[in-house]
Amino acid sequence: MGNANKKRMTISQLVQNEVKLIIQNWIRILNVKLGWINDFDKVVVEYTKYFQLLKVLKWHHDAITNIRFSADCSKIVSTSYDNTACIYDILSWNKFKFSKDTLIGSTLQDFHQMEVLSTIQLWDVESGQELMKLKGHEGWIFDVNFSSDGKHIVSGSADNTIRIWDVNNGKEIKQLIGHSNGVNSVQFSPDGQMIVSSSYDNTIGIWNVKTGKRLKQLTGHSDFVWRARFSPNGRFIVSCSRDKTIQIWDVESKEQLKILKGHSSVITDVQYFPDGQTIVSCSNDKTICLWDVKTGYEIQKLKNAGMMSCVNVSSDCSTIMSGSWDGTIQIWR
Repeated sequence: MGNANKKRMTISQLVQNEVKLIIQNWIRILNVKLGWINDFDKVVVEYTKYFQLLKVLKWHHDAITNIRFSADCSKIVSTSYDNTACIYDILSWNKFKFSKDTLIGSTLQDFHQMEVLSTIQLWDVESGQELMKLKGHEGWIFDVNFSSDGKHIVSGSADNTIRIWDVNNGKEIKQLIGHSNGVNSVQFSPDGQMIVSSSYDNTIGIWNVKTGKRLKQLTGHSDFVWRARFSPNGRFIVSCSRDKTIQIWDVESKEQLKILKGHSSVITDVQYFPDGQTIVSCSNDKTICLWDVKTGYEIQKLKNAGMMSCVNVSSDCSTIMSGSWDGTIQIWR
């Protein structure tokens, strides 16, 4: 009788263990499909697009300072220390060059804007004609970005200031003052209510657009911060630094959520994929890294021949574009 009871108990325990194992496997499979992983982070690669080098463009003769996709992914724009800006048609790879001034950065929307030392120039993309110049900064302009509605521009400069401009009349609307060193990057939040900035003073600023006041100064990097960018939903910020780390921040609580480590040199650019699930970064260690946002794990590393200066992702998440200090642009798909 005792043996029979023992046998029944053993079978019952085995059944319970099997049920637990099946449930655990179901949960794990579901988590992997959703990009949520714990102890088996390697498996996520099977569920993530695997990017490979598709094309290398060699039309610039000096370092690439910035690259962007157009909203419809039909064109890319690049700026370089070779004193030119170029627009490329992605289908034909035909190039249109339309500037002969020294360029620091650029973006592409309804207009194309470029920083020429301390001046912002607005250009018409189709005609290549200059529309207006925005003057006011007293130092090199390191970054400019449009608001989501295209009505305003924000710029960051070596003069330690952030400035907001009206696109229609070219007038300066506000100066945001608070950084103690040059401002490397600036970006409007998706709803246009806030601006995030990064600086040579090793800090990140979150600013109220309407009042021009700084809402929070984020401190966590131990060296100057190259880039700080909002997530697509505006709830988070990702930053990268010369300290070789990427940091993720909560906009509402202003708390640091994660530190991502994996690059072996200065991280020169970082941004979220448009779907908000992945972060892409590039570095002087000649690599691009893709990171899972939820876990912070590195899910792919792309190796390049030269040091990387900037990176951008197409709106459909299918293509990565990177720029290098040697003047080349890489297309990964």
